[in-house]
Formats: sequence, structure tokens, C-alpha cells
Amino acid sequence: MNIQAVDTYSIAVPLHTPFKTALRTVTVAESVYVKLTCSDGTIGWGEAPPTHVITGESLASIQYTIESILKPVILGKRVIETERLFENLHQAAVGNTSAKAAVDMALHDCLSQICGLPLYQFLGGYNHSIETDYTVSINTREQMAADAGQYIDNGFNVLKIKVGKDDIEKDIKRIEAVRNRVGSEPLIRLDANQGWSVKDSIYAIQKMEDMGLNIELVEQPVKAWDIEGLKKVKEHTFTPIMADESVFSVEDARRVLQTESADLINIKLMKSGGIYQARKINQLAEAYGVPCMVGSMIETKLGISAAAHFAASQRNIIRYDFDAPLMLAEDPLEGGITYNGCHILFSSDNGLGISNIQLEDILSQQT
Repeated sequence: MNIQAVDTYSIAVPLHTPFKTALRTVTVAESVYVKLTCSDGTIGWGEAPPTHVITGESLASIQYTIESILKPVILGKRVIETERLFENLHQAAVGNTSAKAAVDMALHDCLSQICGLPLYQFLGGYNHSIETDYTVSINTREQMAADAGQYIDNGFNVLKIKVGKDDIEKDIKRIEAVRNRVGSEPLIRLDANQGWSVKDSIYAIQKMEDMGLNIELVEQPVKAWDIEGLKKVKEHTFTPIMADESVFSVEDARRVLQTESADLINIKLMKSGGIYQARKINQLAEAYGVPCMVGSMIETKLGISAAAHFAASQRNIIRYDFDAPLMLAEDPLEGGITYNGCHILFSSDNGLGISNIQLEDILSQQT
């Protein structure tokens, strides 16, 4: 069974509320969808959003990379020769991890369909459902407290609070306001998106510990390249520290793990280049006794479905950040994962479970 065709489509879906972090503000979710067709008619789907400030990719670069570099590498190849396929895909270009991830997703979608299994079962089948957090964007402390309270009222038990855009005292007051609004029971994790200095990170985390704000973890407090700084923050605080932008590749993960610079690693398919490389990162982290979270960029339910299937399949992945589709004003596809409040459920359909015919109709209207 050979790969017969690779097609790409650009889409744009508005968010119902702007998404604000230390790095950017997003009002529209843009993506490139990939459709991979096998010689027996099996169709697999993948997605790649442009996230300039993290992966350096644009819509144009993603589409060019897939059409001009990755497509020639896999076209006509046997889809079941997985090791060769994924290694060739990974080595075809330096960087361009989101473009690679979209093709990788589509290949995994096809493979699991061919095997007659949902993707999470094909990959390991460890969990049958998972629980996502919900992200509170950076705003005034009053707005952030109100948003946090609304998300808890909507049934979410874990909040991911964005910080790192303004001075450190404002961030501490924001977290204090959120904790006062939601009470002591919900879990609160922070994501600074590289927005703090090493000195400010240590100061803020220690102060929040003294204030009893009960922060579950702090994600990427310092610059991605500053592994030494990340290690200093970890060594001078009790709150667990998670590496995110510091870890794109297996080599990045090895550097963080060998130097004991983080307590956890956040794996994203758009950083790793897809499920094949993400599994390697998770396995390496597990060998070091370091648990992982799987998160995402601002993606539609297509990309999030692939990430959620991967996350649910692995024992060492214990935290999940998959709220992006809930931020969209509309859902551009049917099938894939479903949400029951904070719980993500997987269907018994093979692969990602995407309704290909309806999705193709939607895409044909947008191109």
C-alpha cells in the first residue's frame, strides 16, 4: 500500500475571545490541513498552525515545506515502512517542525486505520479518557479572576494561568486574585512563556509559596535557551518547574534531563515534529524518571485530536493542555475527540476518527 497523494488546504477560524500570552495575542486560528491518500483509498489528516514566535513558521512556509520538500520524500512510498518513512521525514529539512508534524499526524492516522484501531490504542492505549485544563489569558487581575471563576463554574478543575507580560508584582497580584476567586481546591499552574528573568522567577515563586497560593507547577519561566537559568530556578524553589520552549527535540530533552534542569517536560507535536519524535522524547524522560505533559498551540480539533490520542496512549504523560478547540467560535470539522466538560473522550472509530467526506467539503469551500 503506497502513498498516492498529499494535498494541503489553508483554513482560518475566529476565536470567540482573544488569547493573550507573554509572547502574542491571537484572535484567529490559522492552520494548514494536510490530506494524505493511500493507494487503497485510506485517507489520513494532519494539521499545522503557524506560530512564528515559537516555531518560526508561517502559513506560507508550512505550505511550501509540505508541498515542495516533504511531499516528494513520502510520495509513492509504502505506508507500512514506518521507521524509514518517519526518519526520512524528520531528516528532510532542518526545523520546520509544524510542517513535519502535520504530515506525521496524517501518516499515523492512515497507519492506525489500516490496523483497524483508534490511534490512541494503536500507540499504546493506556488511558481511555483524559482531563484537560483551561487557560486564563493575560488581562487585568479583575478580568483574570472573573474568567477563572467562569471556567471553574463550567466544570474545569485545573487552570493554566498565563503570566510574564508585565512586571513581576502585577503577576503575583493576578495569581492572588485568581486564587481568591476560585478557592483552594482547583489546581493552578502558571505559564510564563519565557517572560521572567531568573532572578524574578525565583523571587516570584518563593513569594507565592510563602503566600500559600498553592501553585501546582510553573512552566517555562525563563528564556528557552537558558538551561542553566532554568536549573537555578528549579534548585531555589519548591514548586515543580516544567520545560516547554526549551525542549523541541530529543537532543534538547537529553540536555535538560542530564543537567536535571526541570521537574517535568511539556511535549508539543508542533515542536517535536510529530508523534514519532514525541514518543522518543517521552520515552527518554520516562527513563530519567521525569513525567511529561502534552500541550498544543492554538489549533483546531484536528491537531488536538492527534495530540490527545498520543497523550492518552502513554503511561508517563500525566498532564494535558488541550483546551484550544473550546476557544474557537466554530468547529470546522466533525469527528475526532469529544469534550464532556473538562473530560476528553475517544471514539471507537479507527485512526483519528475524522469524518473525511464532510471535512473535504468544508475545505473545498475555503480554497
